[in-house]
Amino acid sequence: MLRWLFAAALAMAAVAAGAGPAASAPAAAPSTAFPGLECSRPLTLGLHEHGLLYSSQAGEGIDKDIAEEMARRSGCKLTLTVLQRSRIWQLVESGALDFTLSGITDPQRDKFASFAWYVSNKYYLLVRKDADVRSVAEFHRRHGLKLGVIRGFRYGASANALVDRLDDDQRVTYATSLDPLYAILQENHIQAMIVEPFDYPAIETAEWKALTTILEFDDPAVPHGLVMSRRSLGAAQREAWQEVIKSMRADGTMTRIFEKYFPAELARAMTQF
Repeated sequence: MLRWLFAAALAMAAVAAGAGPAASAPAAAPSTAFPGLECSRPLTLGLHEHGLLYSSQAGEGIDKDIAEEMARRSGCKLTLTVLQRSRIWQLVESGALDFTLSGITDPQRDKFASFAWYVSNKYYLLVRKDADVRSVAEFHRRHGLKLGVIRGFRYGASANALVDRLDDDQRVTYATSLDPLYAILQENHIQAMIVEPFDYPAIETAEWKALTTILEFDDPAVPHGLVMSRRSLGAAQREAWQEVIKSMRADGTMTRIFEKYFPAELARAMTQF
C-alpha cells in the first residue's frame, strides 16, 4: 500500500534502547543575523528515541542534525539530552527545558509552548493482519482489539479521537517508546499501533509485512516543528528562533537533512508545504 514510499529509507533505520545525555551541538560565534537571539547561557534541547528522528545507539537522526544546524547557524550552544517524550513535554512546560524537536501542537501545548514548523506528515494505523479489520472505524467497533500508544504522543484529529475513545474503554496500552510497542504487537498483546514515516524503516521487513497492514486516518498532514518553552524563553527569543528555522527552510537546508533519511521526492513533499 503506502509502504513503497518509505522503502528507500530502510537502511537508515536504527532501533535503540535507553536514554541519557547526548553531546552538545557545536556552536560558533553568536549570530547577529537574528535580532532577539540570546546566547548568554547554554540552551537545552530534549531528544527522544523514535525511529529516524534519533537513535542513541547510532548517535544520529533527523532531530540531532537539525539541532546541530540550529547551533551552527545561531552561534548558540545547545546541550542535547535524551529523554522520554512525556518527560520532555513536562520539562518544556515547567521551563526546565528550552526546546524539543518534531513536536505538534494542541490547545494545551499552545499554553506553554511556541512552535516553528518545518515538516508535515500523516499518521497511519499499523494493524495485525489476523485482526481482520479493513478500516479504522472497524477497529474501533471490535471491542476485543487493543491499541498501543507512546505516552505523551498526540496525533491528527481522527487519530486522537480514536485514542481517547479507546482509552475511555480501557483498550489502550501505553509505553515509553516504540520498541516495547513493537514487541507486544508481535506477541499479540495489542493488535495495532499508530505510526508515521519516521517509524516505517524499522517495520519495512518481510516479517513485519507478513504480520501487519496499514490503514489510513481521515486526517490531513500534521505540521511538526521546533518546540520552544514560553516559560524559559522570552517572546523576542522565540521569534528569533522561528527565524532560524525559517532560514533553514528557505535555503534548502531542512530539505537536505530529510533527504539523508528519505527518498528525495518524499523529503521534499514533507518539508515543502
